[in-house]
Amino acid sequence: MNGQYQLPQRSCCACRGKFDKSELIRVVRRPEREGGDIILDRTGRTNGRGVYICPNADCLKLARKKRGLERGLRGQVPDEVYVALEEELGGGKK
Repeated sequence: MNGQYQLPQRSCCACRGKFDKSELIRVVRRPEREGGDIILDRTGRTNGRGVYICPNADCLKLARKKRGLERGLRGQVPDEVYVALEEELGGGKK
């Protein structure tokens, strides 16, 4: 060991690429006792099952087409989450 801290790596649910955790956007399904809703997790610390996606429009389109978020979160993802992701990416277009 050389004393350097290794950044945590996560995979994008659409393109399956590995990136630093801080570069990706996390979508989380909260536990049933906390409402069970699906939200964007900007802090990366919200309790629940999380899925990561690249911060680009192509990966969002691919995730929607492949149903990557649904598969990762094991449930139906509402359209509001996709709209919030589009706004986060600055696109605002479908």
